[in-house]
Amino acid sequence: MGVTDPAGPMMDRDEVDRALARLGQEHEAIETSLLALQDHAGRRLLEGAELTGVTKERWQSTEAQITRLWAYFDAYTAALRGAREIRARRRWSSREDLAELTGMLRGACVTVPGGGNGRLSETFSLSALVDRMNELYATSLDMIVAADAVWSALPARIDLLAAELQRTRGLAHSVGVRPGEHPAGDDLERITRTLTRLRAEVVSDPLAFWVPAEGSSAPGGGRPDTTVYDREARALEDVRREIDAVLTVRQDAEARLIRLRDVLSRADRTLAEARAARGEVLAKIAATEVPVVSGPPTALQEQLAAAAEYRRQAQWHRLSPLLESLEEKAEDELLRARESLTAVTAPLAVRAELRGRLDAYRAKVARHGLAEDPLLVERYDAARRMLWSAPCDLRVAEQAVLRYQRAAAELLGGASAPEDGQRDHRGDGS
Repeated sequence: MGVTDPAGPMMDRDEVDRALARLGQEHEAIETSLLALQDHAGRRLLEGAELTGVTKERWQSTEAQITRLWAYFDAYTAALRGAREIRARRRWSSREDLAELTGMLRGACVTVPGGGNGRLSETFSLSALVDRMNELYATSLDMIVAADAVWSALPARIDLLAAELQRTRGLAHSVGVRPGEHPAGDDLERITRTLTRLRAEVVSDPLAFWVPAEGSSAPGGGRPDTTVYDREARALEDVRREIDAVLTVRQDAEARLIRLRDVLSRADRTLAEARAARGEVLAKIAATEVPVVSGPPTALQEQLAAAAEYRRQAQWHRLSPLLESLEEKAEDELLRARESLTAVTAPLAVRAELRGRLDAYRAKVARHGLAEDPLLVERYDAARRMLWSAPCDLRVAEQAVLRYQRAAAELLGGASAPEDGQRDHRGDGS
């Protein structure tokens, strides 16, 4: 079995010329890429930065790769130059020249010192060396572009958020929102510490904030990780809304305090009316349960006084939650007072309804000329004495009204006689 030439069949002059042209174009493209990599802003930033963490480790590896890239490129340049010199010896290359060129252009004839893994040197064909340079270039560029993308995106955004944070701190201080005195003040301190730490980490270890794109092989495929930044931006927005609410309190405090005093005053007047009505009911209505009317809660007046004091001392951060609580409680108190008045005056409303019903039936029988009927007169007078005397027994008075209604209905032909189902649950008393 014969020995096979690893370079393959000997190339002719046209094949050699085409190969040299192609390799020359690749040389020019690689040189352009390497010079661009050398001038890349991200690479210059990495060279001058005090790096930590994963970025420091990756940059050390990338620097070594870039150094190796240039060594490979120099070896590639020298091999290409040598091949060109052999081809330039004569217009029509000899067989010996073509054999040598075939070995140089196709065979593993480029030796580069080093190469890692304990090897003293590496040997490549020109095409394999191009592939290796492209691989190293892609991984180096990927690292540089990723770091540069994070540096281009996050520090500037953090600085803008920090400036907004400072403005919010100034507003917070103006309304008394300070650390240790208000939760929003504590939040501002925490956000400040987090942003300071985040910026330092982004500057020293940008790759810790890089999320590679899944399935992407292009250099720099991915995006900056803004999770921490976004969380703090939302937290600052929450604080800003709370500060705005406190500022609104400062503007509207006097009007809101006036409205509060008015609501509580109406509640007090309603309770006073309910107490007076209870006395009237107890004097005029017999045999009925009248609910007790409580007095105005002193706690609300004390809180109102505290709110006025907070306003006087410009303690807006304390006034804001107190006003909100007081407004809700004051409305509840007014509702309670109205319900109490309704409950207390219910017997008087029943008496008024019975009086109205009695007079309505008397007017009806009068229209029919029956007002002077002895039975109706007797029963009307009995019902009227009960309803217009004090104390009035509503149960007995209601039965008297019902008896008058039935008598009137019988005389009018039964058309208007109340059915049993219309009778009050207190009984008919007939």
